[in-house]
Amino acid sequence: MAKINIDGVQNAEVSKKIPCEKPLLEQLEIMEEYTRVHSESSKLNKAFREVNCLKVLFPTLFRTIEEKDLIAGRLDFLPIGFGSVTSIGGVGHYCVFHKLRAFKDQLEDENDKKRVDVLYDYWQDHDVKAIYCQDVLNDTTTGRFIDCKYPYMATARLSGMMLDYNKLMKYGVNGLIDLLKKQNPNDFILASIEALHLFKTVIDYQVTLVNVQLKKEISEQRRKDLTLMKEDLIFIRENKPETFHQALQLFWLYALCAGCINYGRMDIVLGPFLKKDIDNGRIDEEEAYRYLKSLWWMIENRRTTVNGRIIVGGQGREDVEACDLFAKICLRVCKDTRYVEPQFTLRFDSTTDPEIMDMAYECIASGATYPTLYNDDVNVEATMYSMNLDRKTAQQYLPFGCGEFVIQGKSVGTPNTLLNLLKIQQLALNEGIDPMDGIYKAGPVQVKNIDSFDTFESFYDQYKELLDYYMDLSVHDQAYSYKIMNQEVSFLFCSILMDDCISREKALLDGGVQILGGTNETYGNINSSDALYAIKTLVYDQKKYTLRQLNEACLKNYKGYEKIQKDILNVPKYGNDHKECDELANDLYEYVAKGIRDRGIKEGMGYYLIVISNNQTNTDWGKQTDASLDGRNRTVYMNPANNPQGGQAKSGPTAVLNSLCKFDAKYHGGSVQNMKFTPRMMHEDKEKVKALFQTYFDNGGCQLMVTVVDHGVLEDAQKHPENYPDLIVRVAGYSAVFVNLSPDIQAELLSRALYD
Repeated sequence: MAKINIDGVQNAEVSKKIPCEKPLLEQLEIMEEYTRVHSESSKLNKAFREVNCLKVLFPTLFRTIEEKDLIAGRLDFLPIGFGSVTSIGGVGHYCVFHKLRAFKDQLEDENDKKRVDVLYDYWQDHDVKAIYCQDVLNDTTTGRFIDCKYPYMATARLSGMMLDYNKLMKYGVNGLIDLLKKQNPNDFILASIEALHLFKTVIDYQVTLVNVQLKKEISEQRRKDLTLMKEDLIFIRENKPETFHQALQLFWLYALCAGCINYGRMDIVLGPFLKKDIDNGRIDEEEAYRYLKSLWWMIENRRTTVNGRIIVGGQGREDVEACDLFAKICLRVCKDTRYVEPQFTLRFDSTTDPEIMDMAYECIASGATYPTLYNDDVNVEATMYSMNLDRKTAQQYLPFGCGEFVIQGKSVGTPNTLLNLLKIQQLALNEGIDPMDGIYKAGPVQVKNIDSFDTFESFYDQYKELLDYYMDLSVHDQAYSYKIMNQEVSFLFCSILMDDCISREKALLDGGVQILGGTNETYGNINSSDALYAIKTLVYDQKKYTLRQLNEACLKNYKGYEKIQKDILNVPKYGNDHKECDELANDLYEYVAKGIRDRGIKEGMGYYLIVISNNQTNTDWGKQTDASLDGRNRTVYMNPANNPQGGQAKSGPTAVLNSLCKFDAKYHGGSVQNMKFTPRMMHEDKEKVKALFQTYFDNGGCQLMVTVVDHGVLEDAQKHPENYPDLIVRVAGYSAVFVNLSPDIQAELLSRALYD
C-alpha cells in the first residue's frame, strides 16, 4: 500500500463527464492490457515504454463520430491510461484511484472486481503522481491537490501545454517525420517517429469511422460533410494541410493525441487557411461558421471544466487581416453557442479593430461570459519582465486554466504548487498551530507567542518568515515534479511540437523545452491583507484592542465577540479604492510574488511566478480555514483571486477597478478579475460601462472577466434549478452552469457585488 494516501479527488470537476461508450468489461480489458504493457516494458527506455502504452489506447479509445460532427475526433478516457493533466485522466502513466474504485462498484461479478483490485495494487507503486506524492507529501505542511487541511498543496501535472501548431501545419505529419529522421537517432527521436506513425493509424481509424457513418441512410448534406471529412483525413495523412478544413482536422486530432486541453492562438494557426479559402471561393463565412461551431461542440464535450482556451487577437500576429477574420467568426460562434467551454479569450491593445471590441462587448452583454479580456498594452511588457523575455517572444504569451501564462510552443508553466496565505497567517497568530485541527504546521520556524509582537512590523515579520518557509517548499516541489515526470515519461506528442525538443534531441522535461517555468497558485491574499490592515489599525494605530483579544475572538468564531467582529468589518477593506488598505494589499502581494520569482530564478527555472488564481479552491480551502481577522467566519469561502471578499466592495465598480490596478502585473504570471453586471446596465448604460472598462485598462488593468445576470436570478436558480439549466456564470478563471455548482460555491458567487 502507498505510504501517502492519494486516493481522492484530483481536480475541480463541475461539468458532468460523458461516459465511455465501450462496455465495462471491454474497458477493464483495455486497462489490464495497458497495465501488462507498462509492466513488460519496464526495462525499456521511457520513450519506447510510452509508445507501447499509447498503442493500447490509440486508436482503440476513439469514439464513434456523432451526427453533427464536421471534424473527426472524439476520445474517451479510462481510470487508467496516459495523459498530461487531471482534467482528462491523469499525468503520465496514471491511475485515478477513486475513479477506479467507482468503476469497480459498477461491476457485478466478484471475479471481475478482484481483477480491478489487482490493477489498484499495481498502480499504487507506478502511478506517476503517486511516485511524486510519496516523496513530497506529509502529515503537517504539504497536502495533495485537492486536500485543503494543509496550508500548502503540491501536485504533479503538465497543465497548460500550448503546442506550436504552426509547425504542424508547416510540415504535416510526414514532414515532421522527415525532420526527426535528420536528427541523431537516439531513443527519444526514434520513439517520436514511432509516435507519429501511430498518429497515422489514428487517422486511418477515423476514416473507418467515417465509412461506418456513410453506410447509413442519411441526408445529402450529411453525406457531403462526411465525404469531405473522409477525403481530408486521407489527405492530411500524407500531406501538409492546404485548406481550412484540413488544417482544422489535423490540429484537432493532434491535440487529442497529445492530451492537450488548451489550444492557444488559433487565429494565427487557422486564420490564413480560412482567408485563403474564402478568397478563393472554396468556402464562405457561413461554412466557416459551421466548422468552428462544430469545434466548439467538440471542445465542450471534453468537459475539462477550467480549460479549452482558444485565444484570438493581440500583438505578435503577422497576418492581422486573416486573424481578425477568424476572430470575428469565433465571436459569432461564442455568442450563439454560450457553452461553458471553450474558454474563449480575446487579447487586445490600443490598435485592435473597434468592430472586434464591439462584438466582444455584445457577446459579454448577452450573458455568454466570454470572451475573457486580456490587455496586451499591459501584459506584453509585464511578461517581458516577469519571464525575462524579449518583446517578440513575450508577445506570444497565453493564459490558460485559471489565468496562468505560458509562451505558445516554447514554455512549460504548469501550476503544481498552491499556497493558502490566510492559513499561513493563522499559524503566525497561534504559535504555528492551525486552529482548525490543532496541528502544528510551521515546520522548523520558531513562531513567537502572540504577546511578543509589540509592533505591527514585528508581527508582519513573523508572518513573512512563515511565508518564506512555505515558498522554499514550493520551489523545491515544483522543480521536483518535473524531475519525477521526466523520470517516468517523455510526453512525446507534446515534445514534438515544442521548441527546441527536436533540435536538442531531448524530451520536453529532459532539457528539450526552450523555457522550463512554472506557477504557484495563491489563495486568500486579500483576506490576509485585509486582516493585516485590521490588525495594524485596531491594535497598533488606534490601540483599541490587543492582538490577543482579536485572535481570541477569531478562535471563538466571533461568537460572543460580535462587537469586535463589527469593528473589524468597519475597518476599510480592499476593493474600495482606499489608499492605505490597498497599499498594504500590494505590499503583501509584492512580497510573495517577488519571493516566488527570486526562488525560481535561483532554482534555475526560466520563470516561477505566482498566479493570483481562483477556481473553486478559494471556497474549498475556505471550508478548511478558521475564522480570520478580516471579519470572515470559520469555513466561509475566501476571496476570489485578487478580488475583494464577498460583500466588502461597497464603493461601486470604479473603486473596485481602481483597487485592482494597484497590483503591478510584471510581478505575477497571471491574475483573475471578476465582476458582475445586470443586463440593464450592460445595454442601457452601454457607453458608460465601455468607458469604465477602458479607463480600467488605461490605468494598468491587465484582465477582466464579466458575468451578466439579473437581480434575483441566481437566488431563484438556487431554489428552482430546473428552470435554469443553461445559466452560465463566471466562477473565476472559468465559467460554469450555475446549477451544477455546489451550494457553497453558489453562495460565494452570490456574495459578489452585482452592479446595476
